[in-house]
Amino acid sequence: MCGGEGTRLESPHEKPLHPIDGAPMVDRVLAGLEASRVETISAAVSPNAPETRVHLERADGVTTIETAGEGYVTDLLELLERPELSTPMLTVAADVPLLSGPAIDRVLAVHGDSEASGTVCVPVALKRRLGASIDTTLEPADHLAPTGINVVGAADDSESMTHVHYDPRLAINVNRREDARIAADWPPEEVR
Repeated sequence: MCGGEGTRLESPHEKPLHPIDGAPMVDRVLAGLEASRVETISAAVSPNAPETRVHLERADGVTTIETAGEGYVTDLLELLERPELSTPMLTVAADVPLLSGPAIDRVLAVHGDSEASGTVCVPVALKRRLGASIDTTLEPADHLAPTGINVVGAADDSESMTHVHYDPRLAINVNRREDARIAADWPPEEVR
């Protein structure tokens, strides 16, 4: 999912192309996906990020799919109507630059063969400890924050699960400049 405008980041770059330690965020996410057991990579792009679309069209092994760019949920629902895509489907936001192959594989292992959808969350306390921004929390207790990683299952919407992970790399969604600094300062050996 890489079609957002990224206005909170206040970057001169489109959000997916904002560099983290010299590499566009979306390239770092792609590297994590390529190092995982994920078999097919499709990038949801939009008119909000035309340079990102061009960038991804040049990437090996990535298919771009145009969405309206009306928001994460709206764009995801649009993708689910595409006959070339099927569930289960792992969705990852382009703003999780510390994502690694093993972290993705752990998410998929926890989800298992379930037909239900799953939202990957981290404790809000973890995000606070890291100094990461907290833009959204899950009700009722507001102690979990979504990571931008989801598994969309084949079952109807009434069947969904919340997967809680404690990996600090999943807690860094780059929505603001401080988040970008935290991600850039992360020790490279800990990104794997």
